[in-house]
This record gives sequence, structure tokens and C-alpha cells, in this order.
Amino acid sequence: MTVFWWSAPVSLRTPVPDMPGSVLIMANPTSGGYRAEFLDNVRTRLEDHGFHTQIRLTRHAGEIGEVCTSPGLGVRTLVVAGGDGSINEALTGLQNHPDPPQLAVIPFGTANVLALELGLPRNPRAIADMIWRQKTKPLHFGLANGRPFVLMASTGFDAEVVHAVPLALKRKLGKLAYVLTAFRIGFKRATSHLEISLDGERLKGKFAVASNARHYGGPFVICPSGATEPNLHMLVLEKDDPWSSFCYGMALLRGRIHDADGATMRPFTSATITSPLPVAAQVDGDPFGATPIEIRRTEKTVPILVP
Repeated sequence: MTVFWWSAPVSLRTPVPDMPGSVLIMANPTSGGYRAEFLDNVRTRLEDHGFHTQIRLTRHAGEIGEVCTSPGLGVRTLVVAGGDGSINEALTGLQNHPDPPQLAVIPFGTANVLALELGLPRNPRAIADMIWRQKTKPLHFGLANGRPFVLMASTGFDAEVVHAVPLALKRKLGKLAYVLTAFRIGFKRATSHLEISLDGERLKGKFAVASNARHYGGPFVICPSGATEPNLHMLVLEKDDPWSSFCYGMALLRGRIHDADGATMRPFTSATITSPLPVAAQVDGDPFGATPIEIRRTEKTVPILVP
């Protein structure tokens, strides 16, 4: 039988004592990738290594961010068991924390692009051993209208898909839900018109993605630098009709999207994306309103555990 809490419950009012081996694992039990036995195995292995370990199952949306915001979060390592959206939530809470804990990731959820980016292990024993070894890298992130993103912030067709995909379908089918939604809306959507300013350079396009990671949407490489390097890149595509989208998709599969006809890739420090009419936006795979969007690099980092 799996027990949801070990030791005293953690809350904003009752922080965990600050000890070198204290670990808090946070997970959403309603997410499609949630596995209680997996977390139990991680906890058992960590305690074999001498770590004081607790598991907290969230009870409402935004709880991970609330816990991460609290100055009373007295743990050495915060482990997020979830997808890229859960990691973004933790990062949003930690960005202004006076003494942020180390961040670790257990790859649950629909999308686990950061786990792929960092080469994270996928079995409980290896994850616990990674936490025990305490090897970290600085996790860089960008800001979109002040909101952190560790993977990407984009506007255009992919963001429209993120806004349109039903949550029930996403939980049932995972990544396939995005593919089906893209086909459903792709032939009847109105085209986007974007104006992008990159460190003073002006570009026009139909799709724009600011990337903080090498990977996009899974194993597909979109830019030359990754989330543990202090660089942002902007990819702008001139067309978004169905045929052009198909061609860009094929180029992405080959890892050559930056060389595709009508594609522009630039490193940048600050950017602004505007449009005559609002165009959907997304951050790290979650809906994020619409244009205009102001994007910039930040020098802040959070330590993240890696193999």
C-alpha cells in the first residue's frame, strides 16, 4: 500500500527543517503520468542513502508555485514529479526566492522535453542515485512578460493548438492529442501576422518561437544551445499555410528547421512580438494569453540536478 505522506505534512506554515539531506518530492496525483509506486521507490532509495524524504501530493492547481514562493521552504532539494508545465510552475515560484533549493525532476506528464534536454534517467533507482550524487548545473531561463520559461515561448499555430487541445483528450492520448488537434484546426484557422523586434532588428512572420532549449516538442533539435547555457534564440517562419507547415515539420524532423525556406534563426537578448490582432501564445507547453509579448534573457539561474 502506498502512503501519501511520510513524516510531518509540509505546508507553507510548517517548513521542513533545513538539513543537508532533506528532500521534498511534489507530484500532481491527477496527472496522466502519475505513478505512486514509482515515487515510493524513489523515496525508499533516497532514505537508504540517508536522505530525509517527504512526498507531497498537490491538492489544487498552482500549489507547486505557492510552495516554491515561500521563504520558509527549508529543503535542500525540491523534486518535481511532473511534465514541463509543472517544472515551469516551480521555476516561476523559485525565481525570486532568496535562497532557492536545488531542483530535480522526475519525468511524469505529457511532455518531458527538459528531461530529454538534460539526459535525465527514467527509473526510480537511477533518479534517486542522481539526487544522492548532488551534481548540479545552472538552469537558465527566459522571461515572457515577466513569466519564466525554461523551454520556449511562442506565438502562432503551435500556441493555437496548445489553447485548443481538450484537457481530457490530452490526459487520454498524450502527445497524440496535439497532433489530432493540429489537424482539426489547421485547415480552418485564420493566418497570423506577426512583427518581431530582435535587439532592434525588425522581422515579419507568421510564427515565432523564442527558445531557451535545444529541443522542441520532443527529440527535435531547434537551436544550437541548451537550457544550461545563457542563450536565447528566436525562430521566425514566414508562412503558416498547411503545405508550408508540413514542409517546416519535415525540416524539423531532420533537425534542419533553421535552414528551411522562409525560416530565420537569430540569437537575441530582448525581443518584442506584436500583431494587428491578438495571436495566441504559449509558454513551456501551457496557454499564455496572446500578443503582445516581451521576451528577454535573465542572468538568474536555479541549480538543477543532472546525471
